[in-house]
Amino acid sequence: MKTRPTGSRAPARPWLKPRLQLAVGALLACTVGIIPAVASGEPAAKATDYTLTVDAGQRGPGIDKSMYGVFFEDINRAADGGLYAELVQNRSFEYDKADNEQYTPMTAWTASEPGAAQVVNDDARLNARNRNHLRVALPGGEKDFRLTNAGYNSGLAVRKGERYDFSVWARTDRPSGTPLTVSLTDAKSTDALAKPLRLTARGDRWTKYTGTLTADATSNDGRLSVDADGSGTLRLDEVSLFPRKTFKNRPNGMRPDLAQQIADLDPGFLRFPGGCLVNTGSHRGYEAPDFERRRSYQWKDTVGPVEQRATNANFWGYNQSYGLGYYEYFQFAEDIGAMPLPVVPALVTGCGQNKATDDPALLKRHIQDTLDLIEFANGPTSSEWGAKRAEMGHPKPFGLTHLGVGNEENLPDEFHDRFKEFRKAIEAKYPDITVISNSGPDDSGQTFDRHWELNRQSGVDMVDEHYYNSPEWFLENNERYDSYDRKGPKVFLGEYASRDNRFRNALAEAAFMTGLERNADVVKLASYAPLLANEDYVQWKPDMIWFNNHTSWGSANYETQKLFMNNVGDRVVPSTASGTPSANAPISGGIGLSTWATSAAFDDVSVTSADGDTLLKDDFSGADAQWTPAAKRGSWKIEDGAYVQSDTAAEDTMVTAGDPKWHDYDVRAKATKKAGKEGFMLAFGVKDTGNYYWWNLGGWNNTKSAVEQARGGTRDTVIEDTTKITEGKEYDLRIKVRGRQVTLYLDGKEWGSFTDKPAEPFRQVVTYDDKRGELVVKVVNAQDEHARTRIALGRGTTTADTARLTTLEGHPDAVNTATDRPIEPRRSTLRGVGDEFTHTFPPNSVTFMRIKAKAPGS
Repeated sequence: MKTRPTGSRAPARPWLKPRLQLAVGALLACTVGIIPAVASGEPAAKATDYTLTVDAGQRGPGIDKSMYGVFFEDINRAADGGLYAELVQNRSFEYDKADNEQYTPMTAWTASEPGAAQVVNDDARLNARNRNHLRVALPGGEKDFRLTNAGYNSGLAVRKGERYDFSVWARTDRPSGTPLTVSLTDAKSTDALAKPLRLTARGDRWTKYTGTLTADATSNDGRLSVDADGSGTLRLDEVSLFPRKTFKNRPNGMRPDLAQQIADLDPGFLRFPGGCLVNTGSHRGYEAPDFERRRSYQWKDTVGPVEQRATNANFWGYNQSYGLGYYEYFQFAEDIGAMPLPVVPALVTGCGQNKATDDPALLKRHIQDTLDLIEFANGPTSSEWGAKRAEMGHPKPFGLTHLGVGNEENLPDEFHDRFKEFRKAIEAKYPDITVISNSGPDDSGQTFDRHWELNRQSGVDMVDEHYYNSPEWFLENNERYDSYDRKGPKVFLGEYASRDNRFRNALAEAAFMTGLERNADVVKLASYAPLLANEDYVQWKPDMIWFNNHTSWGSANYETQKLFMNNVGDRVVPSTASGTPSANAPISGGIGLSTWATSAAFDDVSVTSADGDTLLKDDFSGADAQWTPAAKRGSWKIEDGAYVQSDTAAEDTMVTAGDPKWHDYDVRAKATKKAGKEGFMLAFGVKDTGNYYWWNLGGWNNTKSAVEQARGGTRDTVIEDTTKITEGKEYDLRIKVRGRQVTLYLDGKEWGSFTDKPAEPFRQVVTYDDKRGELVVKVVNAQDEHARTRIALGRGTTTADTARLTTLEGHPDAVNTATDRPIEPRRSTLRGVGDEFTHTFPPNSVTFMRIKAKAPGS
């Protein structure tokens, strides 16, 4: 773990010049940032004026060096076929339909004589944990047997001049031995990519054979082949081709380009091994021969020689070999200067499985495993597990300080019953370890609230929050942690992202991160997730770093995260900024009626302004001319003086009415469910088919009710409760909209209320870098307008004449790809800096301004 000095003051520097406070008129006449010209025919972007006032003489919260880190989960082929450098897919013939319906033990392999090769699980196996192997009845005579592996993506990627270490475990019953020829060829041209390697397997017991291939050419379509001559029975297992060149040249190590992309973030911590795969499936151990294929991630399965590590079905739909295991995770964290942060299962499954295992003996075993894990990481070489660490090549302790128990459990009470047992045992033996709890899979709701209630009652040190939301949610929730209890549990924001890899998503995340830093006394750790995605094996999107078998690239989100992580600072400097006028405009729009897999009748719909004027009234005694189908779904008709949607199969059947400019009004309606799975919706603030709010009563198969906000076609839950709708009962609905405040009434009683937070596009935070003596002014302008900003650092603040700028800017829909990187940092020098100056921040941009500065009295 890296450290940086705290509590020290930067010495005075001769280049600092005192600046007099400029008069506003003179300041605006001599602006530093100029709105750039645009190409002929393109409209110039508008500008909005802001002020940013920095109180450089005051100290805000300190920021831990470990604040920003990375979250690794074996999802999207992040491990095998990704960060783990092994080139051979299914090297131990362990793939199974339990991992993926499309799998067989020969997935990724082809045999020249299919009838001669059979994957078997018999007494001749390599060991109890590596049960499958390939048994080959060699044909003899002039005919050779060839076994070929296709690798990942388009094949094995090899580079001219690079060395690749081959290994295989083999045994043969042929007394004179079985000659083996190992070759690399190009799948498209069939050309040889390296001089063949020749080995001879001898003896009918398992022996490891090794050699090195040096590539004579470059290919992304390589194939590895093993040819066997002669007759008899040949058995093969653990067929491996490993690049000699790995990150830090570690044996059994990491793919260099992916590891370097992660290292370049300068992460403060590495959380591993997941996510959902940590606590899903059976919590029982590997018990041969009838082990459960789908097991939670149990660290002891993943250490020791790779050929003796267990296999498992990955939660995300493939096999995980555990070649990348706990030792490698700890080693990688050390190599990139990050604090290791492992997460262990708590015997309560999450991620939709939602089952608590009630087995005291099993709980006791998992708790002991966790204690053994801490010993593996920190124990002396004289201890059992410290000796295992040393045996694997690392006598020095890894310095574990934080450990998570559980992940996204939807059963808060059951989880906390078990969590308390883990915590008690850990604190009794290792009181210096911070034991991290969690708050479930969402940013709010009943599960979230109950988790936090139990966490506060137990006085836990830290709570792991996870949420994936729309860009607008992140823009609106910059102040989320402003109101958190400063004396309560600290926050580890372990997973967050805004559901896409466009630059608009990165901008929203950047705006949110300014709030994380401002609240660095509460938010102690934060990591975007997921980290890695192989473009040909995607189970989840968005992702920070994308790759295939031969190249990798950072998304727009990566570039934003990197900018923050490389420029954290040591403490927050108090600052304030003016807001964007349009962001505080009242909720406005028409209204709508809708159903979802339900038939419902609406009556007596009215909209009344706050002044009492009638804007719309319809008792459906006539035609339905006031209503417009939003998506032409469902069957709407006036029947018996009510507006009825009768199709119980149709979803999202909204019809709309009114003016998009309406604001400050009351909506009333009567609604009756006639048949179907759910209830009905009353919409307000309707701008168009993709932007509105609706009160969804009896949603989710009539299990709960909620207000949802749709933006760009994506809906987020604003508030919810357990209200269910009774078929045949008429309900009286009223929605009161005042400014951005909304209150909802059901049958005359208040059902709920909320204040819609404005999606403020202009956000900032300022930190101070003690080592460099620099203010780091971080500004996000997530709008299509220039932000002309008067920056005041405080009277008497001494600064250099110039500042270093790093800027990310581009079209909001820009996406980085393997061949096109429109979002990359642009560095420049800003001149004319003083204790007051003006700079214009480009539209849709993130700008970091580093200013040599010394505040008065410091």
